[in-house]
Amino acid sequence: MLVSRVCICLIAFAGLAATVSSQAPTTTFPAPLNAYISKYVQLTPAERSRMTSGAPVVKLLPSDPAREVAVFGAVWIKGSSREYVKLVKDIEQFERGGPFRVTKRISEPPVASDFAALKLPEDDLKSLRTCRVGDCEIKLAESALLRVRQSVDWSKPNAAAAAEALARQLMLEFTKEYVAAGNDGLAVYRDSARPTFVATEFKSLIDRMPELGEHLPEVRAYLLGFPKVAIPGATSFLYWQEAQFGLKPTIRINHIVINDRPDGIVIASKLLYASHYFWTALDVRVLVEDPSRGPGFWFVNITRSRSDGLGGFVGNLIRGKVQNEAQKGIETALLATKARVEQLSAR
Repeated sequence: MLVSRVCICLIAFAGLAATVSSQAPTTTFPAPLNAYISKYVQLTPAERSRMTSGAPVVKLLPSDPAREVAVFGAVWIKGSSREYVKLVKDIEQFERGGPFRVTKRISEPPVASDFAALKLPEDDLKSLRTCRVGDCEIKLAESALLRVRQSVDWSKPNAAAAAEALARQLMLEFTKEYVAAGNDGLAVYRDSARPTFVATEFKSLIDRMPELGEHLPEVRAYLLGFPKVAIPGATSFLYWQEAQFGLKPTIRINHIVINDRPDGIVIASKLLYASHYFWTALDVRVLVEDPSRGPGFWFVNITRSRSDGLGGFVGNLIRGKVQNEAQKGIETALLATKARVEQLSAR
């Protein structure tokens, strides 16, 4: 079960099929992109050739093997980067169907109705009956676990409804706290014996991405300093969703920022909460035009995820499978993005 849970939670969502661009490749990249892939990704000549041919390239990045998986992916898209930005801004339509059961953009400021559609999966309701601090199948803070024990009488016929009402209230309070305090408002998970400080894990994850400070300093500052730090002209929003991951549906809350820079568009998606699998994660997508290739843009996707289950004896056994599945998932996502944007741009 552990193998399935960890492997599948790191796979990117599949989408539409795509065909490789037949445009004649160039042998160079825009200067910022070339600097990044030369220093941090270190593509081989074969990988560079594959990338310039229009095919997707996916590669593992250095990471902490006991708790982290990091992947680089890139593909040329013969379409408009603005079309992709429109898709992301309409997140409720963009991430719907298939594994996405519910996706809801959160108001500014968050309000109770934002979480009206939140329903706890049946397995989560069963788990909550026996959850204790240090022993729970759901990632929750100690205060949340205690409130569940104090507020829900599982002997009553309305116990499930009461648990869901409390879950909606907890989600509302969590998002309000994050909007007010930023990373200081993130949870300390007590689902296992070892407390997991999400803010600490996220800061550590960012520290393992020096390329952010070198190439995207304003995005790095924003991710660490929100709400005290802002990016003028950027678009940002929170959303929550229930999505099918592996053996269990997972409820997640994400914070997206879209920064339109002179040298490209940057979209960063920061995982604030996940009911299963993840401690934290960051997905950075960079859209870079390349006039030497004609209309279109490079779609570069860097993901870094932290999860339990990768350390120790069992982690050593499954780590290779986790990494392989993560790479396959990213490649699937790249092809899905390419197909969808090229289709929209051709209209």
